[in-house]
Amino acid sequence: MRTGDPFILNLACTGAIPTRRMNPYVPLRHDEIVDDVACCLEMGVQMVHLHARDAKGNHTGDPDPYGRLIEAIRRLPGGGDAVLCVTTSGRHGAGFEDRARVLDLDGGARPDMASLTLSSLNFVESASINEPDTIRRLAGRMREQGIKPELEVFDLGMANFARVLCKEGLLTPPLYVNVLLGNIAGAQADALHLVAILAALPADCVVSVSGIGRGQLTANSLGLLMADGVRVGLEDNLWLDIARNHAASNPALIARILRLAAELERLPASRRDVRQILGL
Repeated sequence: MRTGDPFILNLACTGAIPTRRMNPYVPLRHDEIVDDVACCLEMGVQMVHLHARDAKGNHTGDPDPYGRLIEAIRRLPGGGDAVLCVTTSGRHGAGFEDRARVLDLDGGARPDMASLTLSSLNFVESASINEPDTIRRLAGRMREQGIKPELEVFDLGMANFARVLCKEGLLTPPLYVNVLLGNIAGAQADALHLVAILAALPADCVVSVSGIGRGQLTANSLGLLMADGVRVGLEDNLWLDIARNHAASNPALIARILRLAAELERLPASRRDVRQILGL
């Protein structure tokens, strides 16, 4: 039980899949994403997991909009100390070169972290393709650029692959891990599944717990009880209720986490403390 410990609050605000037809509150344009992040920073968020969209609202790997988002967020109150992470998702292209472009951002546009999914996996209607060589090359490029991996773990096999990459020298502790529960082809939002993954991870991991869809509330609750923090946001879940009658917004999802955390006497850690914990 982690009652009383400060916790990490990681906002996954947009993702690659959600659309306005799915949820009217999904931020898609640059200004919408920045406004959502600004509100959530004010509420105590210390980390932001970023996906950019093109002019048509589609996911893009073009580094330019990521750089502009990072520069804009850095100018927000609290944005200078926030931990900003860009995606290298395999859901819209498996190739290394296209996914690695965002890792070459520098100066004021440079990210602190970048996502690294540790295996291929299926979602309900699509797949994320992450070949072992591509994972290793992305990890190597992040290491070269001084960008910390935000490890995405959906099952036990991915936890084991983190150990492999540590042995190969491609990952250096302290590691930051998002454990994502509730996906159709991965570990479910269940305490037993989470405990098994936590036991399988390498030593010296900082862990946040996220849930996909209906699993988000349960997974986030488990994260507050058993881990260092949570990842929450419209990337992973579009609804405030299991019956799916009430569309969520990012601030509403953050507010719910803060209410749950207050009952456990857990306050959000300071942004500077999070950076120190992660070695940033």
